[in-house]
Amino acid sequence: MGSMQGRIRAWLPSWSLPLRALAIALVVVIVRLVLDLASLERISLSPLVVALITANVFVLSFILNGVLSDYKESEKLPGDLATGMESIAEDCLLLWRHKQAQPARDCLHYMLDLTVALKGWFCKKERTQSLMDKVYGLGDFFMAFEPFTQANFIVRLKQEQNAISRMVTRIHTVRETEFVSSGHTMAKAVTGFVLIALLTVKVDPWYESVFLVGVIAWFLSYLIMLISDLDNPFDYDEEGRPRGQEISLKPLDDVERRIAQKLEFVNSASIMASESPSP
Repeated sequence: MGSMQGRIRAWLPSWSLPLRALAIALVVVIVRLVLDLASLERISLSPLVVALITANVFVLSFILNGVLSDYKESEKLPGDLATGMESIAEDCLLLWRHKQAQPARDCLHYMLDLTVALKGWFCKKERTQSLMDKVYGLGDFFMAFEPFTQANFIVRLKQEQNAISRMVTRIHTVRETEFVSSGHTMAKAVTGFVLIALLTVKVDPWYESVFLVGVIAWFLSYLIMLISDLDNPFDYDEEGRPRGQEISLKPLDDVERRIAQKLEFVNSASIMASESPSP
């Protein structure tokens, strides 16, 4: 029973967009059927109608190609963010283990809070400027490391910090910017005109016209919805659940758990050291 529910949960996200597009196509089919029964078709099936549909598909394909390129680039960002966060946390753990540096322990606490804030930012619970201030706040800890380590060690940490801030800025840009907004608006308008033309074009027999119009309407509606969905690959609700075909944030969940484990190890070791009898 559990495996069946898991398969259903895995199946639903991939079919959410096609089913929503199918609902629009069914409305178009019903309207087309009514018009067929009432003999209200007015547009003849000329090469101009075919050219209009072809041009619309071409524009949609062009926009989809651009959106997909951004989506493929964005797929790497949560994993890269998690790698950068864990790299800093791991260096802090090493510095504490070998030098017993209290700033390194404090930085581990800060890294855990920063990871939670980063996940909240994806869910729009945290403002971008506030998150960036927290990322730049790592610099205070790095300066405190100076008495305990070499300069090259701190330089590497600063490089990771800069990479994290750069990726946050990139994600913010992807999330707030619509790809070729004017072209996207034009594609939606032309798709609407195409659907209107499909409703009134003369095609016999009636069942053939209903089938063809339904399939074309389903395909065009799905392309419009897919472009709108992929244009923002970081659209999550307040609970972190994706609203569509969003990129997984599992790398951040994993790195939060691992940083918490590192911090638990440090706290346990500190307690054991304080309880051990002095020589």
